[in-house]
Amino acid sequence: MFSKSYCAAVHGIEGLPVQVEADVSDGLPCFDMVGFLASEVKEAKERVRIALKNSEFRLPPKHITINLSPADIRKEGTAFDFPIAIAILAASGYIPQENINDCMLIGELSLNGHLQRVNGVLPMTYAAAKHGFKRCLVPIDNAKEGAVVRDIEVIGIRTLTEAVEYLNEVRIIEPCFVDVEAMFENDIHEECDDFADLIGQNMMKRAVEVAVAGMHNITIIGPPGAGKTMIAKRIPSIMPQMSVEESMEISKLYSISGLLGEDNVLVHNRPFRAPHHTITPIALIGGGRNPIPGEISLSSGGVLFLDELPEFQTRTLEVMRQPLEERMVTINRLQATYKYPASFMLVTALNPCKCGYYPDRRKCNCSMQQIKHYLGKISRPLLDRIDICVETTPIEYQELVSTEKGESSKEIQKRILKARQIQNKRYLNTGIYYNSMLNAKQVKKYCELGSEEEKVIENAFNTLDLSARAYHRILKVSRTIADLCGEESIRKEHLYEAISYRSLDKKYWGDI
Repeated sequence: MFSKSYCAAVHGIEGLPVQVEADVSDGLPCFDMVGFLASEVKEAKERVRIALKNSEFRLPPKHITINLSPADIRKEGTAFDFPIAIAILAASGYIPQENINDCMLIGELSLNGHLQRVNGVLPMTYAAAKHGFKRCLVPIDNAKEGAVVRDIEVIGIRTLTEAVEYLNEVRIIEPCFVDVEAMFENDIHEECDDFADLIGQNMMKRAVEVAVAGMHNITIIGPPGAGKTMIAKRIPSIMPQMSVEESMEISKLYSISGLLGEDNVLVHNRPFRAPHHTITPIALIGGGRNPIPGEISLSSGGVLFLDELPEFQTRTLEVMRQPLEERMVTINRLQATYKYPASFMLVTALNPCKCGYYPDRRKCNCSMQQIKHYLGKISRPLLDRIDICVETTPIEYQELVSTEKGESSKEIQKRILKARQIQNKRYLNTGIYYNSMLNAKQVKKYCELGSEEEKVIENAFNTLDLSARAYHRILKVSRTIADLCGEESIRKEHLYEAISYRSLDKKYWGDI
């Protein structure tokens, strides 16, 4: 007898519907599975066979053939166990076929018939709703995660027996419900460190404000203990809060990576990812034998913080060059191409030399050759992709013991929100959200300069020996500074400030 059930495979960050066809017929008893399967999917036949036996479903000795269609898409993961078991039960007469036609089934089976939590339920449930399924049966531990998707009922299932009783309408199980809008209205956000705790460093604070307003990449350079890491960790506190749509897209990535918990079914806060400098290129960019998102994708919509930048492997840093431009990671495999978003704000921190105190020769004993070797680990093409470079200074004692509080994150966030609103209005229906996303053609359109401003940027171009990419990035930063000031046009003072954020390139990397 022939039957079929439905599940989904994750391809990139999207779910693709998969049809599980089961044929139970006379012949030599065996259990065959086909359909371009990974090893963990092929192993499902043993889990399914034992789970059916321990759930007291007696299957006659028949020839069982399972096909996962479409056969040209590789099936990976353990979420196919449950739909395979249900398809076999339907083909064996335990469940009417019409009872499962509108269901998508997701879950891994343990040998005793219990459903185990799996990764990627959120994009799979999205795919179910998009393709017209009315119900989605998932492990009970994944129910809240799947229930954030509208227009589909998500049923949490504990055991295979419970699923069969529900599909045969013997047992009633209420759909899981999650009020996503209420979650955001109630402002459920983690407490972030506040900018008011930072002492001094006004220029660094201003540079970070400009960077966040236009989502510009920024490098902070200075001696140890000057506050580089402190200010980087506070950046999410001044970023605009995420919308429901943004949260859903980012949560898909976290669902695929298994980073969503039963009580944390959506990402509420701007991501802040700070990988250690020993990270491998694949862990940073994404990929692997079974491709999953890397750190640059998990930081989409938020901050990727690379502390002690020269300590990272040069090969690891260089893989970021293309994603920084395209805001997308493309991973090519023989069987398929996977795409992951990479729209993040890159924040890096580094010491100016190995000991950390150059150019203070009272403390620094590094030779120029050692300094060049240390900073030379950061290539010029990567530097060109960083819009702002700001230098910190050591904290004075009087600043350290002062009880006066600095400007709070809320106050800074208000100015950034106004600048973002100006950008949203300017780039309406263009697919651009921040000034940093402008390409060369759009820079000419939105960053027009007067004659005096042209002379300023020309002089900077020749003096600082800028590349074309660095020239465009200065104009984009100038556009952001003008937005923060509420100005329609870019003025000389905006250009001077933007140029000052590139002058350190010449100071530290000019002779390398």
